Amino acid sequence: MSIKSKLSIVMSLFAIAILTVNIILSFLSVRENLRRDSEANMMLIAKQIALAVEQSRSVNDYVRRSNIGREDQNGSFFAGMLDMTSPERIVRESLGANQDLLEITGFFPDEFRDRHSLLFGSYEYMNDSDIFEAVLEVSEKGTSLLRDSYIDGQRVLESFIPIQPNNQPPYVIRIISSYEPISAAVTKQVINEIFISIILLQIVVFASYIIAGELIRPIQVILKKVNQLSSGDFKMRIAFGRKDELGVLARQINMMADNLGHYTEELKLKNEENQVIKERLESIINQMADAIHVTDLNGRILEVNKAFEKLYGWESSEIAGTELDFVPDSCKEERAAWLKQLEEGRPYVLVETTRICKDGRLINVSVSVSPILDEEGEIVSIISISRDMTEHNKMEELLRRAEKLRTVGQLAAGVAHEIRNPLTTLRGFLQLQQRTGNVNETHTDIMLSELERINMIVSEFLILAKPQAVQFETRDVRYTVGDVISLLDSEAHLHNIEFEHHFSSSPLLVHCEENQLKQVFINVLKNAMEAMPGGGKIILQVSEEGDHKVAIRVIDQGEGISEERLEKLGEPFYTSKEKGTGLGLMVSQRIIEGHKGMFEIDSELGKGTIVTITLPQITEAHEEAATPTTGEIA
Repeated sequence: MSIKSKLSIVMSLFAIAILTVNIILSFLSVRENLRRDSEANMMLIAKQIALAVEQSRSVNDYVRRSNIGREDQNGSFFAGMLDMTSPERIVRESLGANQDLLEITGFFPDEFRDRHSLLFGSYEYMNDSDIFEAVLEVSEKGTSLLRDSYIDGQRVLESFIPIQPNNQPPYVIRIISSYEPISAAVTKQVINEIFISIILLQIVVFASYIIAGELIRPIQVILKKVNQLSSGDFKMRIAFGRKDELGVLARQINMMADNLGHYTEELKLKNEENQVIKERLESIINQMADAIHVTDLNGRILEVNKAFEKLYGWESSEIAGTELDFVPDSCKEERAAWLKQLEEGRPYVLVETTRICKDGRLINVSVSVSPILDEEGEIVSIISISRDMTEHNKMEELLRRAEKLRTVGQLAAGVAHEIRNPLTTLRGFLQLQQRTGNVNETHTDIMLSELERINMIVSEFLILAKPQAVQFETRDVRYTVGDVISLLDSEAHLHNIEFEHHFSSSPLLVHCEENQLKQVFINVLKNAMEAMPGGGKIILQVSEEGDHKVAIRVIDQGEGISEERLEKLGEPFYTSKEKGTGLGLMVSQRIIEGHKGMFEIDSELGKGTIVTITLPQITEAHEEAATPTTGEIA
């Protein structure tokens, strides 16, 4: 239904309500006015009838007393005079002349109280229930009374007029008149009002429809323009010269069209840019060599790229929406730990771990886990980037071996020097015994001691020279550092360098591959020695730190490292040495990372360098720490 029809109906209903109220008020007003007028007329008629009856009764009494007309032989004239002046005749003529009069009754109040004796008229419209009170009220007050009554189911007007004749007892005239004239007049007036109201209502409905059309026409124009606006035509404008609310609305719609056109154009450009960026990102993600997969917080796969399918063997269609079980039992707790770190605010988690391929193979991967946040900053999903570390680990192992061999080559000179000294001693004592032909026990003990020293040096050298299987065991790191000090002590003496060590008095157990840690300590100590060409002191500290950590610090008095060089340390093939490769420090860092530790370097140019290696401490050893065969513990 249109607004025009609704507005017309509302106006018509409002007119109907007003006309209805007007009819009701007119009915009540007319009825009351007619009633008062009719009652006044009835009272006037009643008083006139009462006056005529009283005059007739007086004349009749006079005729009766004066014997007028008795000369007639038959007395007919006297009877006629009595009849003409009789109150009954007045009653009959009054009832006959006015059809609305139903009954006229005259009675003495005292006699009516006892016997209902009538003075004249009839008493067919009986109302004994309260007529007695009305008669007494009228006779006592001496005023007329008019009331609306129901007698035998008929509505009538009941008039009581007190009469006070001279020298005669007072009496009351009761006149009953019909209420029908009043009802008929009221009904006629109401019908007229209804007829007039119907005509007025038709005029109002027609006028309201026309007025509603005129009122709605500007809104229809605006609606037409808004429809054009909703269809995407932002160039339309409403030409409106009005200054009322509709004019303001039209101007606001024009402004809205301008803004929408401007914003829509911007959105189109942004959408095109976003589409290009989306296609580019999808292309980059799918072309990346790293495996990418997105999961929800419950671990269900949302999306994977082609590298993921190639690395792990699953197609995107067969794992989408499922919880992919490609984590070994030993790594089941990783996800909960990652989520906890991400919820604590870490931007990403980078770890090396193991995963299971579709064909059951175990592969070593480097996994970078990052959160995807919503507008409120809440984590809604997790993106994981996996990289196959198999070839990388093989290359690192080759680098470690190469660095170990290079270190062994560098140690060869020092070892040769260390071995030459006891060999010289052995040769001298052997030549002496050959000349004398006697075996000196003192010389023999010295020779055996020197041979034992040679054996120890060669054993340590072989540990570094030959490849070792990576096998983590529980070791006391104090003894491991002591073994390295013993190995490098002779070379340090050649360069006028002294080792000063401060070890904890209690065991410091770590889970490690001892040969790898020795390689790290050798690399760090050799770097410290090379940084001190003029000799000096190198301090080694092995102590326990908080959070179950073991800290190994190597403090030299060398030349120090500038900030620019310090930032590049650890990069492959970056070195300041003439014959260096830059791989030693990188390999050492990777070894410490593989032991879940940290490798930190602090240096100040001209003051020296501090290398801090932090490893997780084992508070309760799962294995007995091996008893060291060499090394020193302060």
